[in-house]
Amino acid sequence: MRRTRTIVILILALSSGGLAAYATLRLLRERTAPLITEQAPSSTQVVVAARELAIGELLSDADVKLVNWPGNTVPTGYARSIADVVGRGIMTRVALNEPLLDSKLADRGQGGLTITIPEGMRAMGLRVDEVIGVAGFITPQTRFDVLLTVEDSQNSGATDRSVTKVVLQNIQALAAGTRIERDPEGKPLNTTVLTVLVTPEDAEKLALAQSKGRIQLALRNMIDVRDVRTDGARLSELLTGLNATTRRTTPARTGAPAATTPQSSAATVEVIKGGTRALIRF
Repeated sequence: MRRTRTIVILILALSSGGLAAYATLRLLRERTAPLITEQAPSSTQVVVAARELAIGELLSDADVKLVNWPGNTVPTGYARSIADVVGRGIMTRVALNEPLLDSKLADRGQGGLTITIPEGMRAMGLRVDEVIGVAGFITPQTRFDVLLTVEDSQNSGATDRSVTKVVLQNIQALAAGTRIERDPEGKPLNTTVLTVLVTPEDAEKLALAQSKGRIQLALRNMIDVRDVRTDGARLSELLTGLNATTRRTTPARTGAPAATTPQSSAATVEVIKGGTRALIRF
């Protein structure tokens, strides 16, 4: 009797436990709201360059694309619609996938190099070769000085009147391109044309320098904007300075060398005896 009662209690306990486990599992499966809600990161879209864009280009649909910008805060000036940038000109070089800023774009309908010229400034072209153009290192946005070599008509008495002087400083390059010209024999010749940004006064100086002498460009550090005063260089001064630094002066030898007096190897001893002083040589 007691054994039967124990078995019945055990069966009831197992049944109760199974029902409780089943009810709990079913309750967990039927819950619609998760315990932890994961929020998807918010984002917005900005316009970026689909390729490298040069100064003066007019944007088309193929030149730009939309990408997701993480977060809801987009920096001020970033374009957020393709329609806002198509048809506008590029004022500053834009790299691939670089966001388009409103400050880098001209007003709609304006394009070409003229949009990059600030008010009061002028764009002027220079025909340069590899030497004058610093072996191609002068590219848009770089800065340089202009050196002029001419014959000094005021120094008529000198045998060599050539002088080189820095005539313009801190000039900015706007664009650099290559065009094909013909040499005296009619053969095609590639010529580099550099477009620079100058004031009207500097434009006059640059035009005169090109017509009266040979110009040379000297590349500057982008952050070095200080003007430097120079006196110019002359060939005679260069040679004089070279001779002064390389000439070595030596004392002249006149007559026979002076005879040297042989030093005596004898020793002298002073002897004082009874108030009498005597020198003894050995």
